[in-house]
Amino acid sequence: MSDTVLYSKSAEYGIQAMIYLAEHKPEKPVMIRKIAEEYGIPYQFLAKIMQILVKHHLIKATRGRTGGVELGREPKNIYLSEIIYAIDGLPPEKDKCVIGLDLCSDDTPCPLHEKWKPIRNDIRDMLESKPLNELAKRVIEKRKKMHS
Repeated sequence: MSDTVLYSKSAEYGIQAMIYLAEHKPEKPVMIRKIAEEYGIPYQFLAKIMQILVKHHLIKATRGRTGGVELGREPKNIYLSEIIYAIDGLPPEKDKCVIGLDLCSDDTPCPLHEKWKPIRNDIRDMLESKPLNELAKRVIEKRKKMHS
């Protein structure tokens, strides 16, 4: 995970795949290749990410001709932070400085600590409070606006 509480490209792809599954609410499992094509993600890369999400029970995988992936539970019960932490790992115990100057705390503040701390906390709160169904709903709304 990045020092500034953002997430990796792998986590971004994982989020996109999860949103796809929540948005389309498929009746049967979806082929990973279809999601990869939809978002322009290299198939092998996405397949590895999906294995991680299966291990963390965020998605279920079914093998065979009618196989594919589907959400492991209701999208209203899956949060953005779970996807990111599954792929990138848990955030560090101690906060790093936003400009790369070692650790940053109230006791040992970096030059931007007072400005960065509330932003960092807001980002964490957002990631931990945004359920997948809400993200999927907003993606659908955005697409409608773009095509009208």
